[in-house]
Amino acid sequence: MQLQRYPIRVGIIFLCIFICLFLFVIKLSLIQIFRSSYLSEKADKQHNHVVDLEPRRGTIYDRDMRALALNVAAYSLFANPKAMSVKQKTAAVSKLATVLGMDSEALSKKLLRDKSFVWLARKIPQDKYEQLKSVKMHGIGFIRESKRFYPNGELAAHVMGFANIDNAGLQGVELEFDKYLRGTKGVAQFLRDARQRDLMIEKDFIAPKDGHDVVLTIDETIQYIAEEALNRAYQKYNASSASIIVLDPRTGEVLAFANRPTFRPDMPEKSPPGNRTNRAVAFVYEPGSVFKIVTATAALEENATNEQEIFFCENGRYLVGNHILKDAHPKGKLTFRQVIEQSSNIGTVKVAQRLGPDKIHEYASRFHFGKKTNIGMTGEVSGWLKTTSRWSKTSIGAIPIGQEVTVTSIQLAVAIAGVANDGVLMKPYFVKYIRDANGVIVQENKPQVTGRVMRAETAVRVKSILQGVIENGTAMMARIKDVSAGGKTGTAQKVVNGTYSHSKFVASFIGFAPVENPQLAVVVTVDEPHPAYYGGVVSGPVFKEVVENSLKYLSGKKGGSNAL
Repeated sequence: MQLQRYPIRVGIIFLCIFICLFLFVIKLSLIQIFRSSYLSEKADKQHNHVVDLEPRRGTIYDRDMRALALNVAAYSLFANPKAMSVKQKTAAVSKLATVLGMDSEALSKKLLRDKSFVWLARKIPQDKYEQLKSVKMHGIGFIRESKRFYPNGELAAHVMGFANIDNAGLQGVELEFDKYLRGTKGVAQFLRDARQRDLMIEKDFIAPKDGHDVVLTIDETIQYIAEEALNRAYQKYNASSASIIVLDPRTGEVLAFANRPTFRPDMPEKSPPGNRTNRAVAFVYEPGSVFKIVTATAALEENATNEQEIFFCENGRYLVGNHILKDAHPKGKLTFRQVIEQSSNIGTVKVAQRLGPDKIHEYASRFHFGKKTNIGMTGEVSGWLKTTSRWSKTSIGAIPIGQEVTVTSIQLAVAIAGVANDGVLMKPYFVKYIRDANGVIVQENKPQVTGRVMRAETAVRVKSILQGVIENGTAMMARIKDVSAGGKTGTAQKVVNGTYSHSKFVASFIGFAPVENPQLAVVVTVDEPHPAYYGGVVSGPVFKEVVENSLKYLSGKKGGSNAL
């Protein structure tokens, strides 16, 4: 009866209900058809917590399996801003800023983000973690990660390089072999309740794959010996930079490799870019008199002279083209052997004139000057050795004595190692092998011959002359008691504003020992030393200290047997 009394009103009500139901159906249909994927994905995110499982980054070892870089446990601090009240955020900022030494404003900005997860501090020091782990702060927690640790600090920094906060290699071995070291991340998926609490019910799991280990040819002890000696010279002579390389001339293995200035691999951001530059492969310079090994080799190999032939050294002044060539210490008559021992520019150039430009260029090329050594270090440059078509009338008085040509320290190391190795050049390398987590070798480097510079009998003669450089010539400060050694000094004027400077020099020394059975080949380069600047004075003693201490170490290793 009541319905009949108000037919229009009832009709309106039913129409409204119908319209609402129709709209609900349309809305649900739209959600089901067009937004189902989005809502399903959102639900998955709310109820499924995916955790990346970090793999162990591979360890870098020296040749005797002493760790040079490894991963250690570290804790990172995170927050869930959505789960925190304003009061809780303020309290957290106050506590964390004090302990971590962080900017309060920066922390506040992170906690104001409308997110369920934000990093507050990654891989904090252990002592900071110990202070904070007992402090209860709502919405704040720790995640256990790992960070790169270099137990020897700066040792071999330019070989090792460094990795970033996420353990990705950025320089050196860490970068060049990153694809082997980094491993593969794993994944674990857990269910969460409506309040975003982990139920610890595992839904899915993919185990991480640990990175491979890299074993270097570097010997930690020889590396330490070399760096200590280089550092003393670098500081004593107020040099702008310095480098040292120690090779096994028989194999090309790099036993030590260092530059100054240097940096700490665990804190690279605290050093300027110049400190992190690998100068031994990336910087070039005119070699000066160490380059005379090219002329000496060519002269003996081509039978252009012999050790006893006498050359008149013009008492220190000799006209080449329109240029007066000078000797630092004027000489009269010298045998060819003495020309090299006393490092006479004039005597060397007279021999070079007899050989001619083509032969000098040929032998410089045989030593691989002007070419990369392909040692495998990022940033290596090739130096400059111009073709004879580009020589001027005075080039024959410059290139044979190490001017108008540029080299790197690694090129000089390979060259002197070739002399020591009876004229055979070996490709330098610094990684012995790479092994997986089970110890299986996945890649291995072997000694590789890259060319022959001279006959073995010629090499014996060159080595004898270079032994005389140390015993009777310009490198007497490199003499080692009871050890035969050979080498060559270099004191090169630097080019400043297009002319040779009389105050800036590169002091270098290249050498090997023992002469009878060379185990070590060394190059020492010191840039802009002062007040002393001669290669025999500045760099020769570094060679002496490194070879003397390294040979003692090697003789005591494994009961005195050859340990390399």
